[in-house]
Amino acid sequence: MLWTIFIILLVLWLIGFIAGGIGNIIHILLVIALIIFIVRLVQGRGRP
Repeated sequence: MLWTIFIILLVLWLIGFIAGGIGNIIHILLVIALIIFIVRLVQGRGRP
């Protein structure tokens, strides 16, 4: 389930990046969220 959401967000981010999207702030926030997601996944933390 988590991987499905991750893939959907990644695809939407790429579409927005190619199309110009709303602005660079959205892309920066998604990159930060992706980094946090990867860090939590590596550390092995589950749902709060």
